[in-house]
Amino acid sequence: MNYQGQDIAVLGAGRSGEAAAILLIALGARVTVLDSAAAQSLGADKIEKLNGMGVNVITGTAAENHTARFDLAILSPGIDPKTVLVRNFLALGVPVIAEIELAYQNSPTPVIGITGTNGKTTTTELVAAMLTSVGTSTVAGGNIGKPYSEIVAQGQPMDVITLEVSSFQLERIEKFRPAISVWLNLTPDHLDRYADETEYRNAKLRIFENQTCDDWAVVNFRDHLPDIAPKRMTFSAYEHGADIHLQDEIIYHKNEPLLDPRETHLRGRHNAENLMAALGIGLARGLTAAQMTPALRAYRPQPHRCEVIRELDRVLYINDSKATNLDALEKALISESRPVILIAGGKDKGFAFDSLAELVGQHARWVVLIGEMAARIADAWREHVPCEETNSLPEAVNIAWSIARPGEVVLFSPGTSSFDMFKSYADRGDQFRTLVQALRPAS
Repeated sequence: MNYQGQDIAVLGAGRSGEAAAILLIALGARVTVLDSAAAQSLGADKIEKLNGMGVNVITGTAAENHTARFDLAILSPGIDPKTVLVRNFLALGVPVIAEIELAYQNSPTPVIGITGTNGKTTTTELVAAMLTSVGTSTVAGGNIGKPYSEIVAQGQPMDVITLEVSSFQLERIEKFRPAISVWLNLTPDHLDRYADETEYRNAKLRIFENQTCDDWAVVNFRDHLPDIAPKRMTFSAYEHGADIHLQDEIIYHKNEPLLDPRETHLRGRHNAENLMAALGIGLARGLTAAQMTPALRAYRPQPHRCEVIRELDRVLYINDSKATNLDALEKALISESRPVILIAGGKDKGFAFDSLAELVGQHARWVVLIGEMAARIADAWREHVPCEETNSLPEAVNIAWSIARPGEVVLFSPGTSSFDMFKSYADRGDQFRTLVQALRPAS
């Protein structure tokens, strides 16, 4: 696209917005970044950097009330379209596109796009590691690592770009078309942004919107998707009939054994499905099992994803702070064969915990609850399992330590987001890790 001399607004000054602004400057546009946050919240260094590149930065109420005319606006994924800032631009009739749309329109490199409620980061990293190991030049980015626009602006030649793609990023695409799309799963999430589950699902489904019969879609067999144009390859660790499936705990593609998940560093059937999705991408690209599996066996997941912290007095402590929705919590519970002392709770994201009551009762001996949702979760679960509400994570860890028995697991899997008490799920998980590492053996 030709942006030379155009006046373009970037809505949101987070990392993706900053990357979009830098890319647009390189493309010759006149760029203004607008963010509802106060200038001090964004940081003087960021504003000074953007100003030094010729980017105008407007913050606070001045950004929300800005009425200058623009040829186009780029929406950062972290900015809800329902905010005053975005509604103002839409009311002015300014076309608004997603940051990934901007990047896609300015890059010739094919894309692998990976979406789903859970497992996106692990799968994206698995795919990047697998492709790199066979000599395919790629990078993992998008919703993790480098924003797509930053990758494009750097201009490094690559064979393919491997992107984690969120529903937020897909909301305002136009031409974005992955050569291979991946649909990992879909469970209720982000109901504080979407009106209902259907609106959330429809945002995710846009990943297939521009694909053709020349492209591939690697999709979860359990999710009933509408008709889509790309060739399908299905996977499931839970049901029979998928192209890629589990048989005697081994991953098969049809009749060919591919990988034993027990040889990897990933726990649980949900991670077996992440491995299956990565293998599906490799198969779509013509790779053999011998080419794909060494990198998958070597891969180690990022922290906060069923991360084993330590074993103390024969009690295993696991940090699953990345479990920011019910499905992630469910998968973490199912993956444990030993009795669980569960620490859960956090920000109210608009969904109820009642659906997990029986499962929690089957796997957990005791539940310790924190955050905004503590009382509501206790009301939903206490008929099935003892529930104890606490005021802080340190208190929750101490309670779990005091009641855990040898052979049990203390599982920190909140089931919702962290922003009521912490900066992020990573901050939450880091604090849990520090608290657990400070525990001392029973005398």
